Amino acid sequence: MTADAIYSCMMLDFTANGNDSSKKLRVEDRMESPPSRVLHIRKLPSEVSETEVIALGLPFGKVTNILMLKGKNQAFLELGTEEAAVTMVNYYTAVTPQVRNVPVFIQFSNHKELKTDSALNQRAQAVLQAVSAVQEGGSPNSDTSALDSVLAQAPSPVLRIIIDNMFYPVTLDVLQQIFSKFGTVMKIITFTKNNQFQALLQFSEPVNAQQARLSLDGQNIYNSCCTLRIDFSKLVNLNVKYNNDKSRDYTRPELPAGDGQPSLDPAMAAALNKDSSLLGAISPLSAAAAAAAAAGRVALSGHSGCSGVLLVSNLNEEVRVYGDAQRVKILYNKKDSALIQMSDGNQAQLAMSHLNGQKMYGKIIRVTLSKHQTVQLPREGLDDQGLTKDFTNSPLHRFKKPGSKNFQNIFPPSATLHLSNVPEDVTEEDLRQLFSNAGGTVKAFKFFQGHKMALLQMSTVEEAIQALMDLHNYDMGSNHHLKVSFSKSTI
Repeated sequence: MTADAIYSCMMLDFTANGNDSSKKLRVEDRMESPPSRVLHIRKLPSEVSETEVIALGLPFGKVTNILMLKGKNQAFLELGTEEAAVTMVNYYTAVTPQVRNVPVFIQFSNHKELKTDSALNQRAQAVLQAVSAVQEGGSPNSDTSALDSVLAQAPSPVLRIIIDNMFYPVTLDVLQQIFSKFGTVMKIITFTKNNQFQALLQFSEPVNAQQARLSLDGQNIYNSCCTLRIDFSKLVNLNVKYNNDKSRDYTRPELPAGDGQPSLDPAMAAALNKDSSLLGAISPLSAAAAAAAAAGRVALSGHSGCSGVLLVSNLNEEVRVYGDAQRVKILYNKKDSALIQMSDGNQAQLAMSHLNGQKMYGKIIRVTLSKHQTVQLPREGLDDQGLTKDFTNSPLHRFKKPGSKNFQNIFPPSATLHLSNVPEDVTEEDLRQLFSNAGGTVKAFKFFQGHKMALLQMSTVEEAIQALMDLHNYDMGSNHHLKVSFSKSTI
């Protein structure tokens, strides 16, 4: 087995650009204080929202109070019990907490109880009440004057939503289910702009939009990924023409599906281009570690400096591997094992999450993080029998371009494959024959997008993995190279 073979096998569709530039907090910052249910949070980014600070504590129990000191980039967070606070501090001692990709510092406060002036802290209190109500399964309504004054500031019933760190697909039904807790959702339109998945969502009343924004901005739809960035749109009414997977008017179920039609009409698209109410720059996709945690297969390390090198073992000597690998080194004394260096630690965790335990060519492969930080190239003039290869400049990498739409189509191995860049003169029979020759049985097939794309279902996940390894980037002639990836759909 050659290094080139292993490289082709690691060309999986699950790598993602990550940011591992965060730094460890200095040891002297970790001052010891006696346990308290009030926690002191420091080094917060200046643009942090109350919801994002509250979200740090929600996994550990009820958050009962919050005080934001934005001028000092600090906050105080009070949990319901001292036990919950101790659990939170212990967890974040081992796992560096991050807010908007910035490491923050959490320690016990000298205060045993947090007393706040609601008149000076009304927005934070309003957010806390709304989040607490939702957490307890109730309505985020409140009779307090602080909350009423904040809700009264809602300028529009239409929210503009950006999904950051989007590893899993977010559908209309998911958005409707989440936002309907705050009021009647009338209309939803989803679209992609600047390589970001976005949505416009209209409530029946502006106050419901404000409640949803206060409670959900900065929250994750799934564990550690698919983060909601929410602001008001300058639009006050959405014009939905079609009810399909991209747009929905829940008040007009009789609308046609309009397959293939744009979800935004030209007038609305022009208004969006002028809408300057968006949040600032959205951070790049960094969903690899989140994917591993959400899949429940590895713990979310939180340590940005984790190794980007994988140890892959039990490889078949004829396997041809695939993925955005940078370097591959086959172990000299154990030819069925290899070290594979990905672009960063996030990519490595994602590949491990999806590949470990998969069956390839009849053998269950094992994928773990290596203690090595890099794969060393052999010294110049030293013959290592071709066991080490550098693929840094390979044209086969799928995710070199930041913000690429490929990031939105990263799925675990499945029996159904997504085919794209299909030449017009290639028939269904041609593709069925091609994939059958790769080994396996084609159970179902469907063209879509005017013959440019197709779904093809193999009998097993193992057959689909083998077909992807063999046929991704396959030359179909006339400078058409077939693109193959795993699909979330079935036929």
